[in-house]
Amino acid sequence: MTSANDAERELQVAVIGYGKGGEVFHAPLVDATPGLRLAAVVTGNPERQAAVRERYPGAEAISSADELWKRTGDIDLVVVTTPNETHVPLARAAMEAGFAAVVDKPFALTAAEGHELAEDARRLGQVLTVYQNRRWDSDFLTLWKLVEEGALGRVHRFESRFERWRPEARGTWRDNGDPDAGAGILYDLGPHLIDQAVNLFGPVESVYAELDARRGAAADDDAFLALTHTGGVRSHLWMSALAAQLGPRFRVLGDRAAFTVDGLDSQEERLESGERPDAPDWGVEPESAWGRLGTVEESHPVRSERGAYPAFYAAVRDAVGEGEPLPVELHEVVHGLEIIEAARRSARTGRVAAVRPS
Repeated sequence: MTSANDAERELQVAVIGYGKGGEVFHAPLVDATPGLRLAAVVTGNPERQAAVRERYPGAEAISSADELWKRTGDIDLVVVTTPNETHVPLARAAMEAGFAAVVDKPFALTAAEGHELAEDARRLGQVLTVYQNRRWDSDFLTLWKLVEEGALGRVHRFESRFERWRPEARGTWRDNGDPDAGAGILYDLGPHLIDQAVNLFGPVESVYAELDARRGAAADDDAFLALTHTGGVRSHLWMSALAAQLGPRFRVLGDRAAFTVDGLDSQEERLESGERPDAPDWGVEPESAWGRLGTVEESHPVRSERGAYPAFYAAVRDAVGEGEPLPVELHEVVHGLEIIEAARRSARTGRVAAVRPS
C-alpha cells in the first residue's frame, strides 16, 4: 500500500491480460484516471503487445506475470482481467508480491475460494476489490435513485436482462470451456445481474434456475434465475446469447408505479469504439434512451443519471493511496457467488435451492 509520504505521486498500475477486458474496460479507465498511471500490461501475445505499445507508449508490455512479481517497488496496483479460472491464483500471487489488486468478475469460481481470497487480503493487509462496473451504469443509477426516493412505492418484482443475438457459438473458452472452470453465460453475465439485484434489494435466500446450452457448445448460453430476497422482493434475471428480439433491460414493479427501460448503457459501446472515458459528455444518455416511470394510465420519461465507470478507478485510487473505503466490498461479491452456486444446484435438480453461506 502507498504510504502517506507517497500520497501525491501517481500510483503505478499493471494490467494482467489484454483481451476485451484489458483493452476495453481496464486500460482506458486506468489511463484516464488522475492519480493513476498505466505502467505495464502483461500479455504473451505479440500482436497484443504491439497494440499496447501503439496505444499506450508510456506503458511497458510484459510477457508473463512471473516477470511482474519481480517489480516490487515499481508497481502499486495489479488488475487481473484474465480467464475466470485464473482470477484467484493471480490475485493471490499479486498480493503476496506486495501489490494491491483489482479482480475482474467473477471474483472467484466458488464462494469458498472468494472467502479464502478475502481472508488472504486481510492477512496480508492488502487492498483487494472487484470490478463490478455495472453498478455505475446510467440505467442502474437512475433506478437506484427512483427506489431510494420511493417513486415506485414498495417494489415487489425486479426484472433484469442482458440479452444478445449470437446464434452461432464462437470458438472461445467462454462458449466452449467447462462451466466448472468459469465458462458459460452464468459466470459471464450472471455476476452483473446478481450484483445489481443484491445491491438494490438485499441478500437472497433461495434461487430457482434454468441453464441451457442451446447452440451446441459445451457451456450454458441461455439462463433464467428467480431470486427470492430475504426482504420479500423477487428478482427475475434473464441472460441469453440467443435472443432474436431483446426484452427490456429493466422492468421494475412497485405498488405505486413501475419503471421500464430498454437498451444498454452506452459506456461499453463507447469504450469499444476507442473513446476516452474522460470526455466531457461521458456517461450522458440521449432522451431516446431514457426509461419511463408510471402506470398504465399515465407515465413519463425519466432523465437518465449520468453513467460513471470512471468512478470505480477513482475510488480504487483513493482506497489504495489514502485508505478510503473500497468501491466494491468483498462480502457482497462472495454472496453473489453463493447465489451462482445455488443456481447451479437448482438447474441440476429442477428445484428451488437455498443459498448457503460460505
